[in-house]
Amino acid sequence: MRVLNKKEPLILLLGDIVFFYSALWLTLLMRYGEFPDVVRWREHVVPFSFLCALSIAVFFIAGLYEKHTILFRSKLPTILLNAGVANSILAVAFFYFIPAFGITPKVNLFIYIIVSFLLSLSWRSMSHVFLGARHRQNALLIGSGEEMRELQEEVNGNSRYGMRFISSVDVNKLEGLDFQEEIVKRLYVEEVGIIAVDLRSDNVEPILPHLYNLIFSRVQFVDMHRVYEDIFDRIPLSLVRYNWFLENISVTPRFTYTVLKRLMDIFVSFVLGALSIVLYPFVYVAIKLDDGGPLFLTQERIGRGNHIIHTRKFRSMNVSNAGGAEHITRVGKFLRTTRIDELPQLWNVFRGDLSLIGPRPELPELVKLYEKEIPYYNIRHLLKPGLSGWAQLYHKNHPHYRPDVSETRVKLSYDLYYIKNRSLLLDLKIALKTIKTLLSRSGA
Repeated sequence: MRVLNKKEPLILLLGDIVFFYSALWLTLLMRYGEFPDVVRWREHVVPFSFLCALSIAVFFIAGLYEKHTILFRSKLPTILLNAGVANSILAVAFFYFIPAFGITPKVNLFIYIIVSFLLSLSWRSMSHVFLGARHRQNALLIGSGEEMRELQEEVNGNSRYGMRFISSVDVNKLEGLDFQEEIVKRLYVEEVGIIAVDLRSDNVEPILPHLYNLIFSRVQFVDMHRVYEDIFDRIPLSLVRYNWFLENISVTPRFTYTVLKRLMDIFVSFVLGALSIVLYPFVYVAIKLDDGGPLFLTQERIGRGNHIIHTRKFRSMNVSNAGGAEHITRVGKFLRTTRIDELPQLWNVFRGDLSLIGPRPELPELVKLYEKEIPYYNIRHLLKPGLSGWAQLYHKNHPHYRPDVSETRVKLSYDLYYIKNRSLLLDLKIALKTIKTLLSRSGA
């Protein structure tokens, strides 16, 4: 049973495609005053198909295919307007400056931009009719810990989910509880159809006979772990045990994925590295004028298999004369905000020390601390670390260059999600969302 509508992004994508091509048809109708014939349609469909693909990529970066997109209706006009402006700039750039993508007359392009925006806004505004909240089934939550409370609050506080928890049972407080009298009878009265349960907890064992009998009452059971992961896009650490890792984590090489990922790392790092060389003189001058210190900072980081790797960044920190305290320089603040400081690490990607996508590499001294304080922390070193990753995008409070066990534990839950679900499609999603982060200058 899925508590989320997994088809929502696909339906939105298909709708966008339909309306993009509808916008082209209406553009030709408005421009020439007659229904487009086959010849005229063929003249326009190829370049505009490229524009359609470009628009979908921009929509993805803008977050218009995220889960629960229909909830953004109050922000939708602004998001679509920004995406439309980006699409317009890219379309004009390609259609005017790359003859292979050109069409004549150019006025068709401007008509299309306006029509496609209006159709997209109309489609997204009415999509809630097709993707709105479904009938919510009454549900029971059986588990323990902070994640159980988070899950109950999230599900009950949002109508987008297909169920509502009418009650919860803490498996650590079952002593003295008459499950049959206090719980089972209520399930029948409340017409409970779903039970989300932490079957990995040893404390659930005493009530399994009662749960078994509910199967004959057509009650559907769902794994509390999967529901939590489905909703929060991270793994609940307090719910996982060694058996979870044995079931879900594997280091067996995935040949196709590994080869394609490495080829992409080599290609992208070479291209971006070559293009970024033009910035090096400007960064050098800026750093020298700011504090006169060295251009690069070389650091030791922990790579795959707990091996030490050396990464190089443009230096953003300074050492004060007062007590030797480090602080971010004026130029360094700009370099970090724009992520320019990380450009030299493209060489690490090209060499194979890093990947474009993966768990961020950590300082050795912090790794030693976290391995002592956080269970299973070393599992993140199964993979090659990356310049950007799932935790970088979704964990908003991750610590920078300072020890923070609590936030690093949360960060690990996102890293585990990536390790478990890694794929080329997920890497592409991370890459596109990283572009959005860079353009919005919200990353650090």
